[in-house]
Amino acid sequence: MTVVREWRREGFVVSTDPARLDLVLVQRWLADESYWAKGIPPDVVERAARGSLNFALHGPDGQVAYARVVTDYATFAWLADVFVTTSHRGRGLGKWLVECVMACPELQGLRSYLLATVDAHELYRRFGFEEPEPRRIMRKTDPDIYLRGR
Repeated sequence: MTVVREWRREGFVVSTDPARLDLVLVQRWLADESYWAKGIPPDVVERAARGSLNFALHGPDGQVAYARVVTDYATFAWLADVFVTTSHRGRGLGKWLVECVMACPELQGLRSYLLATVDAHELYRRFGFEEPEPRRIMRKTDPDIYLRGR
């Protein structure tokens, strides 16, 4: 489903328009700066974006932040790959980006939202996220897959 929405504030715009998404910036940031996707190759970022609802935050000089949501648009959403470039932090852009994600009409009425973070718990608590009961959620992961190759 292609959803095109835009939110504007003080010279910035959050857009879900796939044509506005700078995947080179996203891949570079995720591969080099993130703790959760070190070494992620461009083709994987492109496939992930293609299967997600993407939120790109643009300033006067181009894209400065990103978030994506993996969802069935009916019951479940996984908020992933949220970042603000270092030069644009401290301006409330990350909070605004998550506000836009949570306000997106196509993501309303879902039973469950999930995300994973090691350092932004307070940001997400503002939007109703909380730690689940221990031992209730399970996962299977291979954190070094991008470093080893597929």
